Amino acid sequence: MTPAIISSLAIVAFSALIHASFQLSVSVLTLLSGHSLGKQTARRKVLRLMNGFVGGVLVLTALLISAIVYYLSLVIHHAAQAEQLVAAIVCGLMVGLGVATWAVYYRRGEGTALWLPRSFATYLSKRSKATRHSAEAFSLGMASVVAELLFIIGPMAAAGLATVLLPSTEWRLIAITLYVVISLLSLVVVLVLVGSGHSLAHLQQWRMAHKRFLQFAAGGSLIILGGFLFVDRVLGIVSYGGF
Repeated sequence: MTPAIISSLAIVAFSALIHASFQLSVSVLTLLSGHSLGKQTARRKVLRLMNGFVGGVLVLTALLISAIVYYLSLVIHHAAQAEQLVAAIVCGLMVGLGVATWAVYYRRGEGTALWLPRSFATYLSKRSKATRHSAEAFSLGMASVVAELLFIIGPMAAAGLATVLLPSTEWRLIAITLYVVISLLSLVVVLVLVGSGHSLAHLQQWRMAHKRFLQFAAGGSLIILGGFLFVDRVLGIVSYGGF
C-alpha cells in the first residue's frame, strides 16, 4: 500500500466521520423509535422499523457517493489540470460549510432542533409519527439524507475526490464501502442502544448536553479537512509540477 493510497483512504475515513457527526438522521431515527415505543409497539417491530430506516440511509448514501465519484472521474480524467481546480473548489466548499455549521446548524433555543427548511422539517416529523412499515421507514431514511444534503455534500465531495485518485477500481470500491460504513456509525449506535433496552430519554439528554460540542467538532473538522486537502491535493500537486 503506497503513501498516496493511505492518504486517500485517510481522507475518505475522516470525511465519513464528519458525515456521521451530523445529527439529522439520528434525530429522525430517535423520533421514529420514540413514537413507536410510546405507542407500545413491540420492540421487535420497532427494531424492524429502525433497520428499515438505516437501510434507506445506507442505500442513498452509497448511491450519492458513487455518483459523485463517477462524475468527478469524468471531469478529472477528461480535462487538463481539472484535478487541481476540483480540489480547490472542494476545499472552498469545506471551509464554507464548516463556518455555516458553526453559525446555523442548530436552531436557537434549548432543544436539538436543526436548521432545516420548514417544509422538510414538517414532512420528516409527520412521517416519523405515521410510519408503520419497514418500506415506509426505508423511504424516511432516504428522505433524511436528502434533507441534510446541504451539509453532507462537503464530506462526500472530499471523499469522492480522494476516491477518484485511487489507482484501481478495486481500491475505489473499498473506499466507497469504507465511507458508507463509517458514515452509518452514529445510527448503528442508536440502533444498538435501543435494541439493548437503553432509554431514549437518556440518549436525548446526552445529545442536548453535547450539542454545541458536536456542532463545533463538525464545523471545525470540515475546516481542518479543507485545509488538509488544500495542502495535500493543491499545494502538493503544484510542488511536483502540476501547473
